[in-house]
Amino acid sequence: MLVDERGRGSESADVAGRIRAAILDGEYAPNQRLVEADLCEQFAVSRSAVRGALQELATQGLIERIQNRGARVRSVSLEEAVEITEVRMVVEGLCAAKAAQHITDEQIAELAELRAELTASVESGDVMGYSKLNQLLHKRVREIGAQHTAADILERLRGQLVRHQFRLAMHPGRITVSLAEHVAIIDTVCAKDPQRAEAAMRDHLKSVIVALKDVAAAQQGS
Repeated sequence: MLVDERGRGSESADVAGRIRAAILDGEYAPNQRLVEADLCEQFAVSRSAVRGALQELATQGLIERIQNRGARVRSVSLEEAVEITEVRMVVEGLCAAKAAQHITDEQIAELAELRAELTASVESGDVMGYSKLNQLLHKRVREIGAQHTAADILERLRGQLVRHQFRLAMHPGRITVSLAEHVAIIDTVCAKDPQRAEAAMRDHLKSVIVALKDVAAAQQGS
């Protein structure tokens, strides 16, 4: 029995991870229904595994379960997106400071290469490529900082902002502004200056909050 329960738990975790990845990749849109029978067929798993996965994702804030109506991808309002970004400002600022303290010469070379790739994607107008590199940079700063509690918090928050991040990336002129901010983060982390690295990350996320409001205002006016 214990083996079966562990097996079901592992299966649920695997399904939750696959659904989460699909949400982060934009395959599931906000408010889209997640039908248990369809998910069972898609992932070739039992109904109990799917239910366990949906419960885990609901705990993470990625989906919501509505009585007698099943589950759907949770839609995050502008106000909540701003609040999440304010939390990110504090926690990612800490991660940037830690990264500046811990970074190695090999990691400095890695971030310098990432800096060049970010610049090249902006110069070529590759918005989606830039967006992926943007996410990679934030991920690597978290990993280099090795503040695992902070990284866990940020990973849980990231999925809730995916739709807003996509809209930001598509907003005219945003990636040019964002590039300068990311270059500042890379340069201060690579300079091993924790105080300036934390300030650069906070400044970037303050800019994200302004941009979120600008994008929302533009959509309302269209």
